[in-house]
Amino acid sequence: MRDVSVVGVRVELPTNQPIVLLKEEAGERYLPIWIGAVEATAIAFEQQGMKPARPLTHDLLKDLLTALKADLQVVEITELKENVFYADLVIGEKVRVSARPSDAIALALRIGAPIRCAEQVLDEAGILIPDEQEDEVEKFREFLDQVSPEDFAG
Repeated sequence: MRDVSVVGVRVELPTNQPIVLLKEEAGERYLPIWIGAVEATAIAFEQQGMKPARPLTHDLLKDLLTALKADLQVVEITELKENVFYADLVIGEKVRVSARPSDAIALALRIGAPIRCAEQVLDEAGILIPDEQEDEVEKFREFLDQVSPEDFAG
């Protein structure tokens, strides 16, 4: 497993499909995962420090884990089968719960849990961004600073 961080979310054109972009911590690969609009909003809200008037589902899950004194140890993106990503929530020492990566990432951001990705998933779906395209990543980060979660509603 490799540690990854969340670069952010964006809308892929022309399909208007949101993606979350991860980057391996000790490497050069990026991992784009196509996600739903609700999950994109949840991730964007948390990254921008926005708190909705009422808790979102991921906030509820965080509160539930806290109330049960169940520690989310790590989120693991475990595999890619037929273009579908799979993830596990690792809770405490022994509990593994299957989850969509988008939900798992939204929860991990709220709790501050690390996110890891299986090496084979990065080998299969990870992309390298050449140095000349690094400015595109910087533009993407600037876009994230200016986008609002409502931009993903649709």
